[in-house]
This record gives sequence, structure tokens and C-alpha cells, in this order.
Amino acid sequence: MPMFADYHVHTAFSDDSVYPMENVIQDAIAMHMDEICFTEHVDYGIKFDQEPGKPILYRGNEPLTNCDYPLYMKTIQEMKKKYGHKIRIKTGMEFGMQKHTIPQYQALFDRYPFDFILLSIHEIDNQEFWNQDYLKGKSQKEVYEGYYQALYELVSSYKDYSVLGHMDLINRYDKQGAYPFEKIKPWIQKVLEVVIQDQKGIEINTSSKRYGLKDSTPSKEILQLYHDLGGTILTIGSDSHKPEHLGTGIQEAKEMLKAIGFQTYCTFEKMTPIFHRL
Repeated sequence: MPMFADYHVHTAFSDDSVYPMENVIQDAIAMHMDEICFTEHVDYGIKFDQEPGKPILYRGNEPLTNCDYPLYMKTIQEMKKKYGHKIRIKTGMEFGMQKHTIPQYQALFDRYPFDFILLSIHEIDNQEFWNQDYLKGKSQKEVYEGYYQALYELVSSYKDYSVLGHMDLINRYDKQGAYPFEKIKPWIQKVLEVVIQDQKGIEINTSSKRYGLKDSTPSKEILQLYHDLGGTILTIGSDSHKPEHLGTGIQEAKEMLKAIGFQTYCTFEKMTPIFHRL
């Protein structure tokens, strides 16, 4: 039987979800999922570690806190004991990294045993994408070149990750329309060459339909380039935050990857990729 795994899942341990971890696991089991990897948010520079006895900082109604790491690790171990005979549960994080925050992420990575790390960019110079702070006042050329230059600097400097999360995320927030792939291809190729050389990978993020995007995330052009450059490490994740997100689009993503020419995709164990037939 083919592997059914979701490798980008958020729970109430992420600041933008209220989906309890145990409910996620129960829902995944009901869907006959073989494996699930939790990837809770950490966004140093924008958000802060929650320390015992200190008040939680808020922006409006939004808590500006990272994952509660000790409780997260403890809860995963409890869930493994309770449900491990029905589903494999993997420990991950989504590192929303900026170059000036690398030391904080390195310290966090060194502190805990991880199976999987998504390396993502959600902000540049502490300017976030979702609220348009980073994009305001910039031309498309400045937006895209700045984004991929930041990604290139990260993959050149930081190596304790597994795959790049939603590699062309900036597309989701660009209100100026599609930016030609050929204009940004040299930067994307530079990033992918480092990723492949370091034996890292990229993820297929199936939330693209949820956000009304016309292409996959990353785009088929990026996936084709990754294939042509010899890339083989791929994970598939729903970027789930709610019950209706979990496991969505994974089979369709597999079919798309096969059409491009990929033969395998990956799960992870202790930061090591395990290959499965598509």
C-alpha cells in the first residue's frame, strides 16, 4: 500500500491554530493516515518564547508567542504512547527564519531531538508578508529578488533543516499579479543548487488551492527545475491548521510529481530522509 503521510501540520501549539493535538491525531487515524509530522511555528524576531511567569504579549487578539517547547515535546511523547500502535507520530518544527535570527534557531535545534525541520521565510527584516509590511512601497522586482536573496543567504548559512517550506510563499501575498518565472529563475536555481548540494529538499504545500492560487506551491516550474537539477528529496504537507485542512490534496500532489518525472517522496526519522514510491 502507498504511504499516506502529512508533513506540515499545526496544532494549538502554534499561535494561529486552536486544533488540539490529540484531535488531530484522532482525525488522522480516522483518515487511515500512516504517519503525521507536527511542524509548529517558531518565528524569532516577530514572536517570542513564552517563559513561565511572564505575561503573554499580544498584537490585537493575536498572541505573539512561539511554540511552548517543553510542553510540546512532553505531549508528543504522551501521544506516541497512546496512539503509536495506530499511527507514526514525528516531531517537527517550522522555523520561520531570518538571517539575524539564525543563532536562536541553532540553539533551539541543539536543545531538542527533532525528526524534521521545515525552513521557511515568513518575514524579512522583521517585516511580515501576511500584513503586506514587507511588500509595501516595493516594486515586484524588489519584492521577489529580496525574497529569494534572503532564502539563498539562509540556505547558505544554516544547515540544520530538512526541506524548504512553501518555497515560493511570496506569491501568495503579491497583489500585483504573476511575476514572470524567467525573471527570477537565476535566483531560484542558486537556491536549489545549494539545497541539492547539501542533501536537503523542498516541500509540496497543498494549501495552494485553499489560498486560491492558480499554480501549485511551489510552482510546477520550480518543481521541474528541481527535478532537472537532480533534486530527489520531497515532502508533501497540507499546512493544516483546522480539521478541514488535514490531509487535503496529498494524493493530487503525488500525481503531479509523477507527471513531472519524480519517482519517490520522503518521510523523515531523526532528520534522515526515508524514500517511498509515489
